[in-house]
Amino acid sequence: MYLRLTEEQKMVQKSIRKFVEKELIPLENEVLRNERAHQPSLSAEQLAALQRKAREAGFWGIHTPKEYGGADLGNVMLAIVLMEVSKTFVPFQFGGYADNILYYANEAQKKKYLIPTINGEKKSCFAMTEPNAGSDTQNIQMTATRTGNEWILNGEKTFITGGNEADFVMVIAITDKEKNRANRRDGITCFIVDREMGWESKYIDTMGEWGPASLIFNDVRVPEENILGRVNRGYDLGLEWIGFARWIVGARAVGAAERLLQMAIDYAKERTTFGKPIATRQAIQWQIADSAVEIEAAKWLVLNAAFTLDQGEDNRHLASIAKLYGSNMGNRVVDRVLQIHGGMGYTRELPIERWYREARLWRIYDGTDEIQRLIIARNLLKGHVKLG
Repeated sequence: MYLRLTEEQKMVQKSIRKFVEKELIPLENEVLRNERAHQPSLSAEQLAALQRKAREAGFWGIHTPKEYGGADLGNVMLAIVLMEVSKTFVPFQFGGYADNILYYANEAQKKKYLIPTINGEKKSCFAMTEPNAGSDTQNIQMTATRTGNEWILNGEKTFITGGNEADFVMVIAITDKEKNRANRRDGITCFIVDREMGWESKYIDTMGEWGPASLIFNDVRVPEENILGRVNRGYDLGLEWIGFARWIVGARAVGAAERLLQMAIDYAKERTTFGKPIATRQAIQWQIADSAVEIEAAKWLVLNAAFTLDQGEDNRHLASIAKLYGSNMGNRVVDRVLQIHGGMGYTRELPIERWYREARLWRIYDGTDEIQRLIIARNLLKGHVKLG
């Protein structure tokens, strides 16, 4: 067991950190102004310029297979990169990325959807959640009915990240009701559906600075060749997408919490009460210490989940643990940081209140706290996972 980053990993981490500090963090005030005016965080031109700089610096396709022009540095490196990028709320994702399940596409689909997505020419989203099928993912109601060489999709998906901007969606629907009644994981298929095929997206206002989408499908016709994976086996793809996303939430929480804690440390040294910096107060010191311990614990839970995946092993149990602990850790840390800043933390002069609202979502999307606890307990009680 070697609990240290390799020299290559340290080098990439250092380079990403410099990129974030030089290119992203200086944009935070502008992003805040735009978001509060209900405008896009950054213009398309700004995002394109950032992608160009990232590509010139060698940060292209960090997790993308080499056969598609990526660096393929693995999941541990992806976790490290996400922790660094998440130290800012400036919306940025290194190019050369595509959803993990899109690699199940056949050759024609890869040419039409995967490659353009990797190249940044198209944007995708994944749609599984419905008004009555959130945590209960097996309660899907959306249907797809075959007619000749087409499938007709009807239903609604909700809280879809990226749904307002996507050019196409990978969407889950029931294609065999009898099989689905017998086994709620069966009879479900995943389709690749272009926006121009007729689905609509509606913006959902949230307490955060961005909004997910509701996707409406009314008799949307999808050709047979747009089935992703196997007919009636789409639920497996949905689980794979969700499983991958869970430990990533933990990684993002670690990065944000590290930045927030540093803000609290700096402020505690500067802010004085009764003639002394508040950093000398035990009440402040304990909040800083508790936050540091929890961040470190969450970091290793995330890295363990990523490492396990890199070994080709099933990491779903570890991913749930990393997501549950990481998201709750992030909420506790941002709450302490706001408390340390006092009234200033509650104002919009500082970005802490923005992170406070965003962090609350971490405990909900990609599987709520309650679902993670259900999964973890079930795995242990049924013997799927052994302690130690």
